Amino acid sequence: MTKPLLPTLRERNRYLVFEIISDYKFNRDEIVKSFWNSIMKFLGEHGVSKTSFWVLEWNGEKQRGILKVNHKSVDDVRAALTLIREINGRRVIFHTRGVSGTLKKARERFM
Repeated sequence: MTKPLLPTLRERNRYLVFEIISDYKFNRDEIVKSFWNSIMKFLGEHGVSKTSFWVLEWNGEKQRGILKVNHKSVDDVRAALTLIREINGRRVIFHTRGVSGTLKKARERFM
């Protein structure tokens, strides 16, 4: 059995709450695909691996979601995602609602 990592050795995450502004309602798969493509173009494979980027939640009704990102890569991910202008040929605006250190506070404050 493996021992858990000490708190000083654990990866520190930030939770980025975002909103997609568009006339069309997107599903989770479309969002994830466009995010991966944008981050891959902007940062490359090596940069993506350092971000620990993951889409945790997606609310299709409100068009809002939460991304988990490494604390050192928040600015890089924000920059990459603001470059998204369209998803599946439909115009969109990516808006960051806020960043939090805990998932609970991210949900309370920004969702």
